[in-house]
Amino acid sequence: MHVLLLVHETSSRMKPNKGNVCIRERDYVYEFNAGNQHLVLTVPLKFPVQENVSHLHGRLMLLHNLPCFIENDLKQSLSKFIEEETIKDYDREAEMALEAVKSGKVDINQLADAWSKAYKETTLEYAKPEETSWDEDFADVYHDLIHSPASETLLNLEHNYFVSISELISERDVELKKLRERQGAEMDKVMQELGKSLTDQDVNSLAAQHFESQQDLENKWTNELKQSSAIQKQEYQEWVIKLHQDLKNPNNSSISDEIKVQPSQLRESVEGNGRIYEEQRLLEESFTIHLGAQLKTMHNLRLLRADMLDFCKHKRNHRSGVKLHRLQTAMSLYSTSLCGLVLLVDNRISSYSGIKRDFATVCQECTDFHFPGIQEQLEIVQKVVLKARAQRSSKSKRHHGNKESGTEDKSKNIERNQSNILPGEFYITRHSNLSEIHVAFHLCVDDNVRSGNITARDPAIMGLRNILKVCCTHDITTISIPLLLVHDMSEEMTIPWCLKRAELVFKCVKGFMMEMASWDGGISRTVQFLVPQTISEEMFYQLSNMLPQIFRVSSTLTLTSKH
Repeated sequence: MHVLLLVHETSSRMKPNKGNVCIRERDYVYEFNAGNQHLVLTVPLKFPVQENVSHLHGRLMLLHNLPCFIENDLKQSLSKFIEEETIKDYDREAEMALEAVKSGKVDINQLADAWSKAYKETTLEYAKPEETSWDEDFADVYHDLIHSPASETLLNLEHNYFVSISELISERDVELKKLRERQGAEMDKVMQELGKSLTDQDVNSLAAQHFESQQDLENKWTNELKQSSAIQKQEYQEWVIKLHQDLKNPNNSSISDEIKVQPSQLRESVEGNGRIYEEQRLLEESFTIHLGAQLKTMHNLRLLRADMLDFCKHKRNHRSGVKLHRLQTAMSLYSTSLCGLVLLVDNRISSYSGIKRDFATVCQECTDFHFPGIQEQLEIVQKVVLKARAQRSSKSKRHHGNKESGTEDKSKNIERNQSNILPGEFYITRHSNLSEIHVAFHLCVDDNVRSGNITARDPAIMGLRNILKVCCTHDITTISIPLLLVHDMSEEMTIPWCLKRAELVFKCVKGFMMEMASWDGGISRTVQFLVPQTISEEMFYQLSNMLPQIFRVSSTLTLTSKH
């Protein structure tokens, strides 16, 4: 009898793994006969076995040239050996765990808490029901009330709060104006004495004092407005919750008086304060179009000559408040038909210049009872941008291993402020206190949009595409877009420039809207194209004639009866 040792025996030993699991090595022995020979296969296996049994079996057959007639028997024997040894290890570990509990090495209370936590986290049957947050509860309550007879009361109360904040803003503007006038007079006197009894250092010192005084006054009013808005928000939310509870009580006889607001209680804004926005003549053209290859979807297009912020400002000179003007916006606040607009901003996330400052001013004129204030939202966006830039920077360093590319990336990062965004990127703010919109897309553009040679691959155009994609995924069915990708006209924007830019935006938006059908399955939407108010009527109607040539406008049918 001949014995063939294919793999040398190894002694069983134990060594700790990276975790708490110990790796044990055991010998698997398989004997078989081949003619007159008695062969023995010895294989050291590490337990717990991590690899697939079929793969291990296949490697053994190939590596040692084993005869095919033992293939099935070897696989069964190997599987049985691994299963039995694994069960023995489990039993041994269980015995050791029980001994640890009996001897007091493991606290039984901690063990019970760990088991309880594991059951709750992994088994739905034992998990606690998900608790709704305060914001979700308030949203549900408000949605119920705004669709009830109490809606008029809610809007009137919001209007009263709006007028109160407006009066504070008017007082702030008056004080700042008086301070600047007084400081201007002081500076004029000093400039007259410059070179006589006063020097440049005296002028600079006075200018620094004036700047500090302005900052102190602005900070004082900022804190006062912030405090007033916080008080209004708390009062409003508590009143809404209480009103909803009272409406649920059928025995409450005073509920009809509670939701009634007498006309004398409505506060009207002072029309002589100079802060009423005058409505200019609005030019508007509306179109109904069908887009799609086989299944066509109807959309509404509007071309308007208006200021983008007109959709945000409240009309304070309406004698009946803003009830009718705001009703639709309030009713659709928690719905699948939201309204949004696109603001063109620079690369800094702030509210201190240009249209960003004007937009922030409009947002601050009325307390937002549902979402954080504009400044809080911008602070959150800034933190997200910094975090995203840090992640991109770390990924870039991992991808570029050589020194040259690393040096180039470092120089690029030094040139660019990490807290700024790039052209084509945008951030989103949510609002419940604006006139006709719920969502604002702040799209970053650079001076290149003022040139006449941008293409469909320009960052601003691609930013519009991404905005429309967000609209599809977040139930925004009405979106207002600056058609010329500018908010104000300038000298270089001639008639050919306007026609070329409008044609580009119309065609790109049409392509994006056809893409939207694959994103959302084809939902009817309203897209509003806005042009600056300084554009001429002739130019407006040229753009109006261009729109139906690019989009497929629905034609009307005239039905006549035969006599």
